[in-house]
Amino acid sequence: MSVTVFSQLDKSLHEHLDALVRLAATGDDETAVDLARGELPRVVTALRSLLAEHTPDEHGRCPTCRTRRWSRRLPSPCRAYLGAQLCLTVSGDEPSGRRRHLRSVG
Repeated sequence: MSVTVFSQLDKSLHEHLDALVRLAATGDDETAVDLARGELPRVVTALRSLLAEHTPDEHGRCPTCRTRRWSRRLPSPCRAYLGAQLCLTVSGDEPSGRRRHLRSVG
């Protein structure tokens, strides 16, 4: 199997994200603070950049997502927006008190 540039980038990105999750889960308080201050803004910027590509046009359709090559654009919110929304607001991994707190802050 040949290794493509994408597969290398994909592997590297997933390893980085896995390391962030591992550090957040197992690190001490100082590590968690450093992680939040250093990595969280970068992750938020990356997510905002990806979502900007999926911002609905004047007709409420995602300019990026299509079901087929020549089909019409999908109505928004597209899968990218829905996926981000669900991952950030509906999670069974967090204690309910912490999740409620994060929602009330934003």
